[in-house]
Amino acid sequence: MAKVEQFAAERKLLETLERIGRSRTNYSLLYVSVSKLKPKHRHASFVKIISRLFDDLVGAANGGLFVMTNGDFAILGQNITSKTVDNAVDVLRSCLGADPILLAQNTKDFAKVYEFPDDLVEFYSFLDKMMNEEQANSAQSYTYAIDASQIDVVVEHLNNINIPELIKHQSVIRLESANKYKTLFQEFFVAVKDLSRLYDKNLDLVANKWLFLYLTQTLDKKTLSSFLFADVKNWPKHIGLNLNLSSVFSNEFVNFTQNFLTDEQKIVAEVQMMDVLNSLNLYLEAKDVLHQGGHKILIDAMSIDMLKMLDVFRLQPDMIKLFWDPMMAFDDEDADFRSFVEKFGADNIILAKCIDAKAVKWGVKYGIRNFQGPYMDAMEVALIKAECPAGEQCKAEDCLKRRRLLAGKIRLECPQKDYLEKMLG
Repeated sequence: MAKVEQFAAERKLLETLERIGRSRTNYSLLYVSVSKLKPKHRHASFVKIISRLFDDLVGAANGGLFVMTNGDFAILGQNITSKTVDNAVDVLRSCLGADPILLAQNTKDFAKVYEFPDDLVEFYSFLDKMMNEEQANSAQSYTYAIDASQIDVVVEHLNNINIPELIKHQSVIRLESANKYKTLFQEFFVAVKDLSRLYDKNLDLVANKWLFLYLTQTLDKKTLSSFLFADVKNWPKHIGLNLNLSSVFSNEFVNFTQNFLTDEQKIVAEVQMMDVLNSLNLYLEAKDVLHQGGHKILIDAMSIDMLKMLDVFRLQPDMIKLFWDPMMAFDDEDADFRSFVEKFGADNIILAKCIDAKAVKWGVKYGIRNFQGPYMDAMEVALIKAECPAGEQCKAEDCLKRRRLLAGKIRLECPQKDYLEKMLG
């Protein structure tokens, strides 16, 4: 069997099997293939949720839980039956929605019980194969951190990239009523992973925060200058921009506000909390500059814990963006957060990274009406496709890709480009 040092949980499981030795006849092992779920159900937060849903089974089996390197987990214990597994999977179906692997009639594709000693060889072979595949995937996804000697080369490479083809935009949707929506604003950004892919997919551009800051300051300037070359006619009234605080004082920003924006158009500048804390005076100056032009400043990527630790009211941002975490769905009532929403103003809060209806329902429960994320993207595209004359010809995922880009070959593939720029409301 392949022995790979990084597989701590797998090694511990094998050692435990060896330790129980001949008494294996009283033991069973339930293997849950979390890695077969959709990507949105496989991140760390969901793995925690899924494992908690099996807590009762672990307790009843007097067993232990092992989380594998790929996110799968194994429960080793006694008296684990197919019926108890089916019941647990039924709970998952109700919590995670329409995931294909959970909708399958045969739950063995997702959760399988190995009886010892009869299934010992089969399980060893399965685990060996899984570890070898994971090792191969890890080798293919090897990354290395950017260093000072490379940053100038990467920045120079930006001059050879058609930035408008990298700029994407995503709507922030306001829920007006049960069946009425409108676009609050469009957020424009360049995804770092897209930039890495064009330069060197194995280069980690964010490993060094100071070099990354320098890179994004340069990217901000090029992004602002690129709007003039975008293949877009119907620009939104409110434009969200991910910016470094220093970029607000750049010539490119001044030119953007004076020569690109109309009198009616306004900016929502989205800044990171770490940027604010590292340069508080710069934040206050940037906020004043933005307000003088009738623009807004938004603190991005907030969490419930951050709101409890930091006094956001002292910073007085116009808006904040709270990132959804599936674990938040298990909070029946957070009195402190409800108090914050009422004091800060629900209309000034955006719940982002919404992956499903649960996120929206949670936000609405606390009075939030502004949402962003994959779930809202899918809803928006569905509404646009319903109106578009060529809607039935295109897949939803293709429509979304074309809609999010400002220029390039993929966008030009759309047979009805005017509908790519339609706004809700």
